[in-house]
Amino acid sequence: MFRRLDELDQYVDLASVPRHRFIQGHPFIERLRRAVPFDFVMVSGLDIDKFRFGTAQSIDTDFPPAFLEAYYEERYHLADPFVKLSSVSDGVVIESEVLKDVQLPARLTYLLDTFNVKNRTLFPIRRGETTYGCVGFTRTTPFLPEEVQFFAAIAEATHAEITRPLVERFAAVELKLSAGELICLRLASRGLTSEQIARESGYQVDTVNTYIKHATRKIGASNRTQAIAEGIRRRLID
Repeated sequence: MFRRLDELDQYVDLASVPRHRFIQGHPFIERLRRAVPFDFVMVSGLDIDKFRFGTAQSIDTDFPPAFLEAYYEERYHLADPFVKLSSVSDGVVIESEVLKDVQLPARLTYLLDTFNVKNRTLFPIRRGETTYGCVGFTRTTPFLPEEVQFFAAIAEATHAEITRPLVERFAAVELKLSAGELICLRLASRGLTSEQIARESGYQVDTVNTYIKHATRKIGASNRTQAIAEGIRRRLID
């Protein structure tokens, strides 16, 4: 697992980073496991186009590597009814509940049984109407209602913690934000007006407004305030 930004220096962009990354022994996950015991965990998706949940382009997990290799090589991330439902759900998705009347493919059932991947429970991570990520847990015994409630409360923080190095290193590049746009957005987040940002940055006022307008569009926000909030949430600015 990448825990420091300098471990990512060998990769030129997000597309060159390994899609599936092993997180066994990650301190945050181990603390979480002490709170509620579980067998396996999976953190999937980034709030970046082409890397969202369901694309299999960004997955941090401690699932057995042989299981992952078979699952994705046989493209079950596109055919698994459980994953399909999770991608459109706005709440917790519990395997035993949603697959009552659904027959999984025999080969998929075999893989799940062989690697002891039981009682999959997924928590979608959303921005508005967009499900861009998820956090999932499995355990041989079903999770209790209070354990599911705990996971629901911690899911977004878990996703943010595990994906933080990637987002901090590559999000601005993937969104094609320029240095000037980031500077102006960062200064705007401090409550400065365009005139004050111009004095602080050395840019002309018109340039400041253009940079902020472009940053707002690239982030997918509708106004400056929303762009600042999204910039902070996506860790583009402090």
